[in-house]
Amino acid sequence: MTRKTQTVKSYFSRSDTSKLDVPDAEWKELLSGALYEVARKGATEQPFTGKYWDNEECGTYFCALCGNTLFRSEAKFSSSSGWPSFFKTVRSNSVRYRKESSMEMEILCGRCGAHLGHLFDDGPPPWVAVFP
Repeated sequence: MTRKTQTVKSYFSRSDTSKLDVPDAEWKELLSGALYEVARKGATEQPFTGKYWDNEECGTYFCALCGNTLFRSEAKFSSSSGWPSFFKTVRSNSVRYRKESSMEMEILCGRCGAHLGHLFDDGPPPWVAVFP
């Protein structure tokens, strides 16, 4: 087991909801380059390439960095965007929001602050908000 795997696993919990305050330099050391760029720097994963964009299995979606419970498959829908899209979080504190510009709202993990995607207002009724 590599140091990266061991250390990330020490932050990973599917039951702990306490907020993590891990310095960015430590995340950079722990994560692969691609995961670091997307989760910590907000880079965009290419559409139609991710592991879960067209996944139809029942289950729960967790943060890749810390294990925080984010979404359930019952709240997933096909948005044809190329990224997994959800209309409801598991808990109100599962995610947090950060305004990026006058039109964009970034979605972050409520526990570790990892970039999850963006909020759009074209989801299915009655929820409208979408978390791709």
